[in-house]
Amino acid sequence: MTTAPIRSKLRFILNGQDIVLGDVAPDQTLLDWLRLSRLLKGTKEGCAEGDCGACTVLVGRLTPAGGLVYEGVNACIRFLGSLDGFHVVTVEHLSGSDERLHPVQQAMVDFHGSQCGFCTPGFVMSLYGLWMQTPEPSDRQIEIALQGNLCRCTGYEPILRAARAISSYGGTAKDPLLAERASMIARLQALRDGARLEIESGDGKLIVPADLDDFAALRDALPSATIVAGSTDVGLWVTKHMRRISPVIFIAGLNELKTVAVSNGVISIGAGVTYSEAVETLSQHIPALVELVNRIGGQQVRNMGTIGGNIANGSPIGDTPPPLIALGASLTLRKGAKRRTIPLQDFFIAYGKQDRQPGEFVEAVHVPIPSVNETFAVYKVTKRRDEDITAVLAAFCLKLSADGTVAGIRIAYGGMAATPKRASAVEGALLGQPWNEAAVERAMERYAEDYAPLSDMRATAEYRALAAKNLLLRFYLETTSGAELAQVSRYEAA
Repeated sequence: MTTAPIRSKLRFILNGQDIVLGDVAPDQTLLDWLRLSRLLKGTKEGCAEGDCGACTVLVGRLTPAGGLVYEGVNACIRFLGSLDGFHVVTVEHLSGSDERLHPVQQAMVDFHGSQCGFCTPGFVMSLYGLWMQTPEPSDRQIEIALQGNLCRCTGYEPILRAARAISSYGGTAKDPLLAERASMIARLQALRDGARLEIESGDGKLIVPADLDDFAALRDALPSATIVAGSTDVGLWVTKHMRRISPVIFIAGLNELKTVAVSNGVISIGAGVTYSEAVETLSQHIPALVELVNRIGGQQVRNMGTIGGNIANGSPIGDTPPPLIALGASLTLRKGAKRRTIPLQDFFIAYGKQDRQPGEFVEAVHVPIPSVNETFAVYKVTKRRDEDITAVLAAFCLKLSADGTVAGIRIAYGGMAATPKRASAVEGALLGQPWNEAAVERAMERYAEDYAPLSDMRATAEYRALAAKNLLLRFYLETTSGAELAQVSRYEAA
Protein backbone atom coordinates (compact mmCIF):
# COMPACT_ATOMS: atom_id res chain seq x y z
CA MET A 1 0.00 0.00 0.00
CA THR A 2 1.61 3.24 -1.17
CA THR A 3 1.57 6.36 0.97
CA ALA A 4 -0.45 9.23 -0.49
CA PRO A 5 1.18 12.66 -0.89
CA ILE A 6 0.08 15.15 1.77
CA ARG A 7 -1.42 18.58 1.14
CA SER A 8 -1.87 21.17 3.92
CA LYS A 9 -4.51 23.47 2.43
CA LEU A 10 -8.25 22.96 2.06
CA ARG A 11 -9.49 23.73 -1.45
CA PHE A 12 -13.05 24.18 -2.68
CA ILE A 13 -15.17 26.61 -4.70
CA LEU A 14 -17.52 29.12 -3.06
CA ASN A 15 -20.09 30.40 -5.53
CA GLY A 16 -17.70 31.31 -8.37
CA GLN A 17 -14.50 31.81 -6.34
CA ASP A 18 -11.67 29.37 -5.68
CA ILE A 19 -11.03 29.07 -1.94
CA VAL A 20 -7.74 27.95 -0.39
CA LEU A 21 -7.53 27.76 3.41
CA GLY A 22 -4.60 26.66 5.55
CA ASP A 23 -6.03 27.33 9.01
CA VAL A 24 -9.23 25.36 9.55
CA ALA A 25 -10.39 23.96 12.88
CA PRO A 26 -11.76 20.40 12.68
CA ASP A 27 -15.05 21.52 14.28
CA GLN A 28 -15.50 24.75 12.28
CA THR A 29 -18.94 24.76 10.64
CA LEU A 30 -19.66 26.00 7.16
CA LEU A 31 -22.33 28.34 8.57
CA ASP A 32 -19.95 30.10 10.95
CA TRP A 33 -17.32 30.48 8.23
CA LEU A 34 -19.83 31.91 5.74
CA ARG A 35 -21.25 34.44 8.16
CA LEU A 36 -18.17 35.42 10.17
CA SER A 37 -15.33 35.08 7.69
CA ARG A 38 -17.07 35.79 4.38
CA LEU A 39 -19.85 38.06 5.68
CA LEU A 40 -22.44 36.16 3.64
CA LYS A 41 -25.39 36.79 5.93
CA GLY A 42 -28.11 35.33 3.74
CA THR A 43 -27.47 31.92 5.30
CA LYS A 44 -29.15 32.04 8.73
CA GLU A 45 -28.75 30.16 12.01
CA GLY A 46 -32.09 29.06 13.42
CA CYS A 47 -31.61 25.84 15.36
CA ALA A 48 -27.94 24.81 14.94
CA GLU A 49 -29.01 21.18 14.73
CA GLY A 50 -30.12 20.61 11.14
CA ASP A 51 -33.81 20.87 11.94
CA CYS A 52 -35.16 24.23 10.69
CA GLY A 53 -33.45 24.67 7.31
CA ALA A 54 -32.69 28.40 7.65
CA CYS A 55 -29.01 27.63 6.98
CA THR A 56 -29.62 25.66 3.76
CA VAL A 57 -27.00 26.00 1.03
CA LEU A 58 -26.31 23.87 -2.02
CA VAL A 59 -23.21 21.71 -2.20
CA GLY A 60 -22.11 20.40 -5.57
CA ARG A 61 -20.16 17.15 -5.66
CA LEU A 62 -18.67 15.03 -8.40
CA THR A 63 -20.37 11.65 -8.73
CA PRO A 64 -18.46 8.38 -9.24
CA ALA A 65 -19.62 8.46 -12.88
CA GLY A 66 -18.08 11.90 -13.42
CA GLY A 67 -21.25 13.98 -13.23
CA LEU A 68 -22.04 16.87 -10.90
CA VAL A 69 -24.95 16.90 -8.45
CA TYR A 70 -26.13 19.83 -6.32
CA GLU A 71 -27.91 19.07 -3.06
CA GLY A 72 -29.29 21.16 -0.22
CA VAL A 73 -27.41 20.69 3.06
CA ASN A 74 -27.54 22.16 6.56
CA ALA A 75 -24.59 24.54 6.82
CA CYS A 76 -25.03 24.69 10.60
CA ILE A 77 -23.83 21.09 11.05
CA ARG A 78 -21.70 20.69 7.92
CA PHE A 79 -18.03 21.00 8.80
CA LEU A 80 -15.79 23.16 6.65
CA GLY A 81 -13.15 20.44 6.52
CA SER A 82 -15.56 18.09 4.73
CA LEU A 83 -15.77 20.34 1.66
CA ASP A 84 -12.41 19.62 0.05
CA GLY A 85 -13.08 19.40 -3.69
CA PHE A 86 -16.72 20.54 -3.47
CA HIS A 87 -18.69 23.54 -4.77
CA VAL A 88 -20.65 25.57 -2.20
CA VAL A 89 -23.49 27.77 -3.46
CA THR A 90 -25.19 30.32 -1.20
CA VAL A 91 -28.32 32.40 -1.81
CA GLU A 92 -26.17 35.40 -2.76
CA HIS A 93 -25.07 33.55 -5.91
CA LEU A 94 -28.55 33.24 -7.38
CA SER A 95 -29.29 35.39 -10.39
CA GLY A 96 -31.74 35.51 -13.24
CA SER A 97 -31.35 36.77 -16.78
CA ASP A 98 -31.13 40.51 -17.55
CA GLU A 99 -30.29 41.32 -13.92
CA ARG A 100 -33.65 40.03 -12.73
CA LEU A 101 -34.33 37.89 -9.72
CA HIS A 102 -33.83 34.16 -10.10
CA PRO A 103 -37.09 32.36 -11.00
CA VAL A 104 -37.22 30.77 -7.54
CA GLN A 105 -36.85 34.16 -5.86
CA GLN A 106 -39.38 35.87 -8.13
CA ALA A 107 -41.96 33.17 -7.51
CA MET A 108 -41.51 33.55 -3.75
CA VAL A 109 -42.05 37.32 -4.08
CA ASP A 110 -45.10 37.12 -6.33
CA PHE A 111 -46.86 34.43 -4.31
CA HIS A 112 -46.11 36.09 -0.94
CA GLY A 113 -43.96 33.21 0.25
CA SER A 114 -42.03 35.41 2.67
CA GLN A 115 -43.20 37.41 5.67
CA CYS A 116 -40.58 37.98 8.35
CA GLY A 117 -38.03 36.64 5.83
CA PHE A 118 -35.73 34.84 8.25
CA CYS A 119 -36.40 31.39 6.84
CA THR A 120 -36.79 32.55 3.23
CA PRO A 121 -33.19 32.02 2.00
CA GLY A 122 -33.34 28.42 3.20
CA PHE A 123 -36.64 27.80 1.40
CA VAL A 124 -35.24 29.40 -1.75
CA MET A 125 -32.18 27.15 -1.71
CA SER A 126 -34.22 23.99 -1.08
CA LEU A 127 -36.59 24.88 -3.92
CA TYR A 128 -33.63 25.72 -6.15
CA GLY A 129 -32.17 22.27 -5.58
CA LEU A 130 -35.53 20.65 -6.36
CA TRP A 131 -36.15 22.82 -9.45
CA MET A 132 -32.78 21.96 -11.01
CA GLN A 133 -33.56 18.24 -10.75
CA THR A 134 -37.34 18.39 -11.30
CA PRO A 135 -38.53 21.56 -13.07
CA GLU A 136 -42.20 20.49 -12.88
CA PRO A 137 -42.49 18.81 -9.47
CA SER A 138 -45.60 17.21 -8.04
CA ASP A 139 -47.08 18.42 -4.77
CA ARG A 140 -45.64 15.38 -3.03
CA GLN A 141 -42.15 16.09 -4.41
CA ILE A 142 -42.40 19.69 -3.22
CA GLU A 143 -43.48 18.65 0.26
CA ILE A 144 -40.65 16.12 0.54
CA ALA A 145 -38.13 18.74 -0.60
CA LEU A 146 -39.37 21.16 2.07
CA GLN A 147 -39.64 18.75 5.01
CA GLY A 148 -36.44 20.22 6.45
CA ASN A 149 -37.53 23.86 6.19
CA LEU A 150 -39.66 25.36 8.95
CA CYS A 151 -41.60 28.64 8.77
CA ARG A 152 -43.61 30.30 11.55
CA CYS A 153 -45.30 32.95 9.39
CA THR A 154 -46.74 31.92 6.05
CA GLY A 155 -48.58 28.70 6.79
CA TYR A 156 -46.63 27.10 3.89
CA GLU A 157 -49.41 27.34 1.30
CA PRO A 158 -47.96 30.49 -0.36
CA ILE A 159 -44.59 28.74 -0.52
CA LEU A 160 -46.16 25.68 -2.15
CA ARG A 161 -47.90 27.90 -4.70
CA ALA A 162 -44.58 29.58 -5.45
CA ALA A 163 -42.91 26.18 -5.89
CA ARG A 164 -45.51 25.11 -8.44
CA ALA A 165 -44.99 28.30 -10.46
CA ILE A 166 -41.17 28.52 -10.67
CA SER A 167 -40.84 27.21 -14.21
CA SER A 168 -43.33 29.78 -15.49
CA TYR A 169 -40.67 32.41 -14.78
CA GLY A 170 -38.05 30.71 -16.94
CA GLY A 171 -36.67 27.30 -17.80
CA THR A 172 -33.64 25.61 -16.33
CA ALA A 173 -31.61 25.83 -19.55
CA LYS A 174 -30.40 29.36 -18.75
CA ASP A 175 -29.72 28.72 -15.10
CA PRO A 176 -26.03 29.40 -14.37
CA LEU A 177 -25.40 26.21 -12.40
CA LEU A 178 -26.76 24.14 -15.28
CA ALA A 179 -25.38 26.23 -18.14
CA GLU A 180 -21.89 26.19 -16.61
CA ARG A 181 -22.01 22.53 -15.55
CA ALA A 182 -19.20 21.34 -17.85
CA SER A 183 -16.79 24.08 -16.80
CA MET A 184 -17.54 23.53 -13.10
CA ILE A 185 -16.92 19.79 -13.48
CA ALA A 186 -13.52 20.59 -14.98
CA ARG A 187 -12.71 22.99 -12.12
CA LEU A 188 -13.68 20.44 -9.48
CA GLN A 189 -11.75 17.66 -11.23
CA ALA A 190 -8.67 19.89 -11.17
CA LEU A 191 -8.96 20.02 -7.36
CA ARG A 192 -8.78 16.22 -7.12
CA ASP A 193 -5.00 15.81 -6.96
CA GLY A 194 -4.88 12.41 -5.26
CA ALA A 195 -3.36 13.89 -2.11
CA ARG A 196 -4.33 13.44 1.51
CA LEU A 197 -5.32 16.68 3.23
CA GLU A 198 -3.94 17.26 6.73
CA ILE A 199 -4.44 20.51 8.62
CA GLU A 200 -3.29 20.94 12.20
CA SER A 201 -4.15 24.06 14.17
CA GLY A 202 -4.46 25.12 17.77
CA ASP A 203 -7.95 23.63 17.78
CA GLY A 204 -6.87 20.18 16.65
CA LYS A 205 -6.31 18.18 13.49
CA LEU A 206 -8.44 17.31 10.48
CA ILE A 207 -7.64 14.76 7.80
CA VAL A 208 -9.26 14.04 4.44
CA PRO A 209 -7.98 10.69 3.07
CA ALA A 210 -6.79 10.46 -0.51
CA ASP A 211 -8.79 7.28 -1.17
CA LEU A 212 -10.33 4.27 0.56
CA ASP A 213 -7.04 2.45 1.11
CA ASP A 214 -5.59 5.62 2.60
CA PHE A 215 -8.60 5.86 4.94
CA ALA A 216 -8.17 2.23 6.00
CA ALA A 217 -4.53 2.89 6.87
CA LEU A 218 -5.42 6.08 8.75
CA ARG A 219 -8.22 4.39 10.68
CA ASP A 220 -5.88 1.58 11.69
CA ALA A 221 -3.22 4.07 12.82
CA LEU A 222 -5.71 6.42 14.57
CA PRO A 223 -8.39 4.14 16.05
CA SER A 224 -9.69 6.86 18.39
CA ALA A 225 -10.16 9.49 15.66
CA THR A 226 -13.69 10.77 14.98
CA ILE A 227 -14.95 9.55 11.62
CA VAL A 228 -17.32 12.01 9.91
CA ALA A 229 -19.33 11.09 6.85
CA GLY A 230 -22.50 13.20 6.86
CA SER A 231 -22.07 14.92 10.26
CA THR A 232 -25.82 14.75 10.93
CA ASP A 233 -24.99 13.28 14.33
CA VAL A 234 -21.44 14.51 14.99
CA GLY A 235 -22.50 18.04 14.07
CA LEU A 236 -24.75 18.11 17.11
CA TRP A 237 -21.93 16.86 19.32
CA VAL A 238 -20.27 20.19 18.52
CA THR A 239 -23.17 22.64 18.28
CA LYS A 240 -25.25 21.30 21.18
CA HIS A 241 -22.86 19.40 23.46
CA MET A 242 -19.70 21.44 22.84
CA ARG A 243 -17.67 18.26 22.49
CA ARG A 244 -14.14 18.26 21.13
CA ILE A 245 -13.86 15.86 18.22
CA SER A 246 -10.21 16.17 17.15
CA PRO A 247 -8.62 14.43 15.38
CA VAL A 248 -11.26 14.13 12.67
CA ILE A 249 -11.18 12.05 9.49
CA PHE A 250 -13.67 13.31 6.88
CA ILE A 251 -14.81 10.65 4.40
CA ALA A 252 -17.69 12.34 2.51
CA GLY A 253 -15.55 12.59 -0.63
CA LEU A 254 -14.55 8.92 -0.86
CA ASN A 255 -16.35 7.70 -3.97
CA GLU A 256 -15.24 4.11 -3.26
CA LEU A 257 -17.69 4.14 -0.34
CA LYS A 258 -20.52 5.44 -2.54
CA THR A 259 -21.23 2.34 -4.60
CA VAL A 260 -24.65 0.67 -4.83
CA ALA A 261 -24.78 -2.71 -6.57
CA VAL A 262 -27.40 -5.43 -7.00
CA SER A 263 -26.23 -9.00 -7.43
CA ASN A 264 -27.85 -12.39 -6.77
CA GLY A 265 -30.81 -10.87 -4.98
CA VAL A 266 -28.71 -8.71 -2.64
CA ILE A 267 -28.25 -4.93 -2.60
CA SER A 268 -24.74 -3.96 -1.50
CA ILE A 269 -24.57 -0.39 -0.23
CA GLY A 270 -21.27 1.35 0.48
CA ALA A 271 -21.00 2.90 3.92
CA GLY A 272 -20.72 6.39 2.41
CA VAL A 273 -23.96 6.19 0.42
CA THR A 274 -26.41 8.83 1.60
CA TYR A 275 -30.11 8.19 2.08
CA SER A 276 -30.82 10.28 -1.03
CA GLU A 277 -28.36 8.27 -3.12
CA ALA A 278 -29.88 4.96 -2.03
CA VAL A 279 -33.50 5.87 -2.81
CA GLU A 280 -33.46 5.06 -6.53
CA THR A 281 -32.25 1.48 -6.03
CA LEU A 282 -34.43 0.91 -2.98
CA SER A 283 -37.52 2.14 -4.82
CA GLN A 284 -36.97 -0.54 -7.47
CA HIS A 285 -36.41 -3.44 -5.10
CA ILE A 286 -37.65 -2.62 -1.55
CA PRO A 287 -40.17 0.23 -1.89
CA ALA A 288 -41.27 -0.04 1.74
CA LEU A 289 -37.83 1.25 2.74
CA VAL A 290 -38.29 4.38 0.62
CA GLU A 291 -41.31 5.43 2.69
CA LEU A 292 -39.16 5.11 5.79
CA VAL A 293 -36.23 7.01 4.25
CA ASN A 294 -38.55 9.88 3.34
CA ARG A 295 -39.30 10.31 7.05
CA ILE A 296 -35.66 10.44 8.19
CA GLY A 297 -34.91 14.07 8.96
CA GLY A 298 -35.48 16.58 6.17
CA GLN A 299 -34.12 16.47 2.64
CA GLN A 300 -30.95 18.25 3.78
CA VAL A 301 -30.28 15.56 6.37
CA ARG A 302 -30.95 12.81 3.84
CA ASN A 303 -28.53 14.48 1.43
CA MET A 304 -25.79 14.37 4.09
CA GLY A 305 -26.52 11.40 6.35
CA THR A 306 -25.33 7.94 5.35
CA ILE A 307 -26.80 4.49 5.92
CA GLY A 308 -23.38 3.25 7.05
CA GLY A 309 -23.14 6.06 9.58
CA ASN A 310 -26.60 5.33 10.93
CA ILE A 311 -25.50 1.75 11.55
CA ALA A 312 -22.01 2.53 12.87
CA ASN A 313 -23.32 5.02 15.44
CA GLY A 314 -25.14 2.15 17.15
CA SER A 315 -28.05 4.28 18.35
CA PRO A 316 -31.00 2.31 19.78
CA ILE A 317 -33.33 4.63 17.84
CA GLY A 318 -31.46 4.61 14.52
CA ASP A 319 -34.04 4.19 11.77
CA THR A 320 -32.28 1.85 9.35
CA PRO A 321 -30.97 -1.02 11.54
CA PRO A 322 -34.36 -2.58 12.50
CA PRO A 323 -35.65 -2.98 8.92
CA LEU A 324 -32.25 -4.13 7.69
CA ILE A 325 -32.08 -6.70 10.51
CA ALA A 326 -35.57 -7.90 9.61
CA LEU A 327 -34.39 -8.34 6.02
CA GLY A 328 -31.39 -10.41 7.17
CA ALA A 329 -28.71 -7.87 6.25
CA SER A 330 -25.00 -8.38 6.85
CA LEU A 331 -22.05 -6.00 7.29
CA THR A 332 -18.59 -5.91 5.81
CA LEU A 333 -16.12 -4.59 8.39
CA ARG A 334 -12.61 -3.59 7.37
CA LYS A 335 -9.39 -3.13 9.32
CA GLY A 336 -6.42 -2.18 7.17
CA ALA A 337 -6.49 -4.61 4.25
CA LYS A 338 -8.48 -7.29 6.11
CA ARG A 339 -12.25 -7.69 5.87
CA ARG A 340 -14.84 -9.77 7.66
CA THR A 341 -18.59 -10.12 7.20
CA ILE A 342 -21.06 -10.54 10.07
CA PRO A 343 -24.86 -10.55 10.41
CA LEU A 344 -26.03 -7.01 11.13
CA GLN A 345 -27.95 -8.15 14.20
CA ASP A 346 -24.70 -9.38 15.77
CA PHE A 347 -23.02 -5.99 15.32
CA PHE A 348 -25.00 -4.45 18.19
CA ILE A 349 -23.77 -5.84 21.52
CA ALA A 350 -24.96 -3.36 24.16
CA TYR A 351 -25.74 0.33 24.47
CA GLY A 352 -22.82 2.21 22.92
CA LYS A 353 -20.94 -1.03 22.20
CA GLN A 354 -20.62 -2.73 18.82
CA ASP A 355 -18.66 -5.68 17.49
CA ARG A 356 -15.95 -3.51 16.04
CA GLN A 357 -12.25 -3.85 16.76
CA PRO A 358 -9.99 -0.81 17.26
CA GLY A 359 -9.20 0.62 13.84
CA GLU A 360 -12.06 -1.26 12.15
CA PHE A 361 -14.81 0.48 10.21
CA VAL A 362 -18.06 -0.34 8.43
CA GLU A 363 -17.32 -0.62 4.71
CA ALA A 364 -20.64 -1.86 3.31
CA VAL A 365 -24.03 -3.30 4.20
CA HIS A 366 -25.58 -6.13 2.18
CA VAL A 367 -29.39 -6.27 2.10
CA PRO A 368 -31.28 -9.31 0.74
CA ILE A 369 -34.21 -8.34 -1.47
CA PRO A 370 -37.46 -9.93 -0.22
CA SER A 371 -38.59 -12.81 -2.40
CA VAL A 372 -41.99 -12.87 -4.09
CA ASN A 373 -43.40 -15.05 -1.30
CA GLU A 374 -42.15 -12.78 1.49
CA THR A 375 -44.00 -9.77 2.88
CA PHE A 376 -41.94 -6.91 4.29
CA ALA A 377 -43.20 -3.85 6.16
CA VAL A 378 -41.76 -1.16 8.40
CA TYR A 379 -43.58 1.28 10.68
CA LYS A 380 -42.25 4.38 12.42
CA VAL A 381 -44.08 5.95 15.37
CA THR A 382 -43.25 9.60 16.11
CA LYS A 383 -44.90 12.64 17.66
CA ARG A 384 -45.03 14.35 14.26
CA ARG A 385 -44.97 12.57 10.94
CA ASP A 386 -42.01 14.26 9.26
CA GLU A 387 -38.53 15.14 10.49
CA ASP A 388 -38.91 13.57 13.93
CA ILE A 389 -36.94 11.10 16.01
CA THR A 390 -38.40 7.64 16.47
CA ALA A 391 -40.29 6.61 19.59
CA VAL A 392 -40.88 3.06 18.32
CA LEU A 393 -39.90 1.55 14.98
CA ALA A 394 -40.97 -1.94 13.94
CA ALA A 395 -40.00 -4.04 10.93
CA PHE A 396 -41.46 -7.37 9.82
CA CYS A 397 -40.50 -9.91 7.16
CA LEU A 398 -42.96 -12.80 6.84
CA LYS A 399 -42.95 -15.98 4.77
CA LEU A 400 -45.99 -18.26 4.74
CA SER A 401 -46.21 -21.93 3.82
CA ALA A 402 -48.69 -23.18 1.24
CA ASP A 403 -51.05 -24.18 4.08
CA GLY A 404 -51.05 -20.68 5.56
CA THR A 405 -48.73 -21.37 8.49
CA VAL A 406 -45.73 -19.21 9.30
CA ALA A 407 -42.68 -20.70 7.59
CA GLY A 408 -40.39 -17.86 8.58
CA ILE A 409 -40.63 -14.51 10.32
CA ARG A 410 -38.12 -11.89 11.36
CA ILE A 411 -39.22 -9.04 13.64
CA ALA A 412 -36.95 -6.22 14.77
CA TYR A 413 -37.55 -3.06 16.77
CA GLY A 414 -35.82 0.21 17.52
CA GLY A 415 -36.59 2.30 20.58
CA MET A 416 -37.49 -0.73 22.66
CA ALA A 417 -34.09 -1.76 24.04
CA ALA A 418 -30.50 -0.57 24.44
CA THR A 419 -29.80 -1.69 20.87
CA PRO A 420 -31.84 -2.46 17.74
CA LYS A 421 -33.11 -5.94 18.62
CA ARG A 422 -35.09 -8.87 17.25
CA ALA A 423 -38.23 -10.06 18.99
CA SER A 424 -37.03 -13.67 19.33
CA ALA A 425 -39.75 -14.84 21.72
CA VAL A 426 -42.49 -13.38 19.56
CA GLU A 427 -40.98 -14.94 16.46
CA GLY A 428 -40.83 -18.29 18.21
CA ALA A 429 -44.48 -18.05 19.22
CA LEU A 430 -45.51 -17.44 15.59
CA LEU A 431 -43.25 -19.90 13.78
CA GLY A 432 -45.20 -22.90 12.54
CA GLN A 433 -48.52 -21.41 13.64
CA PRO A 434 -51.39 -20.47 11.36
CA TRP A 435 -51.21 -16.82 10.35
CA ASN A 436 -54.44 -15.78 12.00
CA GLU A 437 -55.57 -13.28 14.61
CA ALA A 438 -55.65 -15.80 17.45
CA ALA A 439 -52.01 -16.78 16.90
CA VAL A 440 -50.99 -13.14 16.62
CA GLU A 441 -52.75 -12.21 19.85
CA ARG A 442 -51.03 -15.10 21.66
CA ALA A 443 -47.68 -13.97 20.31
CA MET A 444 -48.33 -10.40 21.47
CA GLU A 445 -48.17 -11.62 25.07
CA ARG A 446 -44.56 -12.68 24.54
CA TYR A 447 -43.24 -9.15 23.98
CA ALA A 448 -42.39 -8.77 27.66
CA GLU A 449 -39.82 -11.56 27.23
CA ASP A 450 -38.05 -9.64 24.48
CA TYR A 451 -38.19 -6.03 25.64
CA ALA A 452 -38.22 -3.89 28.76
CA PRO A 453 -38.51 -0.39 27.25
CA LEU A 454 -37.65 2.82 29.08
CA SER A 455 -39.58 6.05 29.51
CA ASP A 456 -38.10 9.24 28.07
CA MET A 457 -39.19 12.48 26.43
CA ARG A 458 -40.43 10.65 23.34
CA ALA A 459 -42.67 8.03 24.96
CA THR A 460 -43.35 6.17 28.19
CA ALA A 461 -42.39 2.55 28.65
CA GLU A 462 -46.07 1.61 28.77
CA TYR A 463 -46.78 3.39 25.50
CA ARG A 464 -43.85 1.70 23.77
CA ALA A 465 -44.88 -1.73 25.02
CA LEU A 466 -48.45 -1.28 23.80
CA ALA A 467 -47.38 0.27 20.48
CA ALA A 468 -45.02 -2.64 19.80
CA LYS A 469 -47.84 -5.13 20.23
CA ASN A 470 -50.26 -3.11 18.14
CA LEU A 471 -47.78 -2.79 15.28
CA LEU A 472 -47.67 -6.58 15.01
CA LEU A 473 -51.47 -6.61 14.92
CA ARG A 474 -51.42 -3.88 12.27
CA PHE A 475 -48.98 -5.92 10.17
CA TYR A 476 -51.27 -8.95 10.43
CA LEU A 477 -54.36 -6.97 9.43
CA GLU A 478 -52.60 -5.40 6.45
CA THR A 479 -51.28 -8.74 5.20
CA THR A 480 -54.69 -10.38 5.38
CA SER A 481 -57.11 -7.62 4.34
CA GLY A 482 -55.82 -7.29 0.78
CA ALA A 483 -56.27 -3.52 0.98
CA GLU A 484 -53.60 -0.96 0.30
CA LEU A 485 -52.11 0.84 3.29
CA ALA A 486 -54.24 3.92 3.89
CA GLN A 487 -52.43 7.23 4.30
CA VAL A 488 -54.46 10.35 4.96
CA SER A 489 -53.06 13.33 3.07
CA ARG A 490 -52.83 16.75 4.65
CA TYR A 491 -55.55 17.95 2.27
CA GLU A 492 -57.97 15.24 3.40
CA ALA A 493 -57.09 15.87 7.03
CA ALA A 494 -57.91 19.55 6.63
